[in-house]
Amino acid sequence: MNAASTLTARLLAERPRPRGIAGRRYAHWLAVGTVCLGAFLGQLTASVTALVYPALQRRFDAGFAAVEWVALGYLLVLVALLAPIGRLSDLVGRKIMYLGGFAVFGLASLGAGFAGGLGTLVACRAVQAVGGAMMQANSVALVARGVPGHAMRRALGVQAAAQGLGLALGPSLGGLLVAHASWRWVFWINVPVALVGIVAGWFLLPRTRVEAAPALSHPALPHAVFSDAALPRAATAPSPPPRPRVDAGAALGPEPDGGRFDLAGLLLLGGSTTALLLALSAASGLPLPAWAVAALLAAAVLCGLALVRQERRATRPILAPGLVNTPGVRPGLAVALIGYLLLFCPLVLGPVLLAEAGLPTARSGLVITVLPAAFAVAATVGGGLLPRGWSDVARCRCGAALAGAGLLGCALLPALGAPAVLLAGPLLVAGGGLGLLLPANNALVMRAIPAECSAVGGGMVNMARSLGTALGTALPVLGVHLAGPAVGGRSVLLALALVAGLAVALARPVRRR
Repeated sequence: MNAASTLTARLLAERPRPRGIAGRRYAHWLAVGTVCLGAFLGQLTASVTALVYPALQRRFDAGFAAVEWVALGYLLVLVALLAPIGRLSDLVGRKIMYLGGFAVFGLASLGAGFAGGLGTLVACRAVQAVGGAMMQANSVALVARGVPGHAMRRALGVQAAAQGLGLALGPSLGGLLVAHASWRWVFWINVPVALVGIVAGWFLLPRTRVEAAPALSHPALPHAVFSDAALPRAATAPSPPPRPRVDAGAALGPEPDGGRFDLAGLLLLGGSTTALLLALSAASGLPLPAWAVAALLAAAVLCGLALVRQERRATRPILAPGLVNTPGVRPGLAVALIGYLLLFCPLVLGPVLLAEAGLPTARSGLVITVLPAAFAVAATVGGGLLPRGWSDVARCRCGAALAGAGLLGCALLPALGAPAVLLAGPLLVAGGGLGLLLPANNALVMRAIPAECSAVGGGMVNMARSLGTALGTALPVLGVHLAGPAVGGRSVLLALALVAGLAVALARPVRRR
């Protein structure tokens, strides 16, 4: 091994926790707390940027369709990198990748705050998404690695609460920072959180890979294997009985090439979604020539067709067409996409409507915060308020109906001349409904997916969420551009209420073949 390989191996080697920490009875909760920092940071970033759009439009003299790429660029990179970073983390270790994610995210946030142009800001956000993917791809695995079985559900609940807190604080914090400091602080505020995450992770996260006899051969990676004996955990509990195996051959197909990662499928998915979102941005006012828009639409269609063909032939497809055809999976993925579309559309559209009504930025942020705050509370404890005998299908339908009613109220209140602050009421109903809908739908999807396909299925759910978030960012801009903030905004909200009705129809019991 040469000097460069040795240096790389040392940099990538994970360090164990200090014995004084690893031996504590509550050590696993310290690890969960560290993972919660990353979960909080990722969701804070997702919700805080919506309040920055008007300030960015003024600062860079750009249209709404251009500044929306501050969010869309982040989302596209995140979707593209989640799967390959998960694979890479298996090689180099999840702890070191998680800490690296904090570092990349913090440095990119620092650069975003200093950005002198919109293009530079979008580029920094893309780098920020690399760090976000490094954290998001490893968060659940780190919790599962460091927590005993009897505390797993509670630990994942704490992590979900941290995500909800970040999502809820984003609009109010963004509004306050833009109003009383500068839009740049929306990005700089991430830096101290990232620094705390690096230090906490170094000392509190258990290592996931240790040096051992040569088992993996790669010139740039340390030889390492998993070793439960070398990776002490808090007191373990008996493992739950395994889920019954289901033959997934029809879903994943044969593996003549050894199960290589579906890079072609990933590139085609990224190409089709990027081309489609760019075309939507052009229709929303992004200054592109007509021939470029036509070329983007053609590229989106061609990449989509090629993606379908590639996924049917790939050994380990990222979309797994056979798995999508499993009863309950396809409608569940559609509902996951719809849920995040309904959640993020008002986050983008709300500040525009409230600014049109004359509400100051700081107060707008407080009003918009009601939506993600209600979502977080309902997702955490809302299920306990429903009748115990209700199935997950009934919970989905109830949640989607409440979300639709809340969004319909958001569309009708301004037309009735009601004060803008009263939008908090229907936003509360919509957020609470989404908090009931999405956890129940996740349970339905993962229950329908065969046990041996759970990793692929979980990745598909994450993709559906991210695509819903991207569409929730792009569609409000299109509506405002075509019909103005008042009429266009109400039209988008009415359309969202109808889409919520579609989610009610899609939530139905699974009929096994």
